[in-house]
Amino acid sequence: MQRLIITLDGPAGAGKSTVAWRLAKRLGLEFLDTGAMYRGLSAKCVERGIDPVAEDYAVVELARNSDFHFDWSQDPPRLHVGDTDVTDRLRDNDVTGQVSEVAAIPGVRQVMVREQRRMGKDHPRLVTEGRDQGSVVFPEAEVKFYLDASPTIRAQRRAEQLKAAGKKVDLKQIRDGILERDRKDSNRKDAPLICPEDATRIDTSEMTLDEVVEMLHGMVTESAGHAL
Repeated sequence: MQRLIITLDGPAGAGKSTVAWRLAKRLGLEFLDTGAMYRGLSAKCVERGIDPVAEDYAVVELARNSDFHFDWSQDPPRLHVGDTDVTDRLRDNDVTGQVSEVAAIPGVRQVMVREQRRMGKDHPRLVTEGRDQGSVVFPEAEVKFYLDASPTIRAQRRAEQLKAAGKKVDLKQIRDGILERDRKDSNRKDAPLICPEDATRIDTSEMTLDEVVEMLHGMVTESAGHAL
């Protein structure tokens, strides 16, 4: 089986997860949501009352001793941390509010990168999304994309996502949170959010979800069709 790793990086709310999932289905590949892993760890920190700023050592220890695994039989795959399915907690405000602090801890990123590479070996035909997939985790990926959009558009998309899940929405709070997340993700010392030099950068602000998926599908087919 020929390896085919496709990475989608970009800032919070750029639509990476949905696009990556739909693209994977279209191409007949598997889907890895790495952002869910950091959110899953954040959910466990909230559950245990761990402050990621004051107790970063405890977060690293929790990451090292947690079993992160996806139920690949589900579509999209559901994330389990240990025996707990945390998927429905991932977008809650208390989790979102501290995921940047959790993700900025070098020891946590070391654990997550190792786990994601292991998943890439077990599932070598994969569409994976995150903030460091093309730059750090899979630097030799066959195809790389970087998705972006204006903060206002990203906030609106995240609000619609939360509404669909039956959660309360404050658009200004969401936009402020996205801007703060951008700042933290881009300025952290370990694996900051960047657009890999060999990635195709796409501004999705004026594009529908279907249009983005169609564009990426065409690019993958053109550049890596031999591996499909």
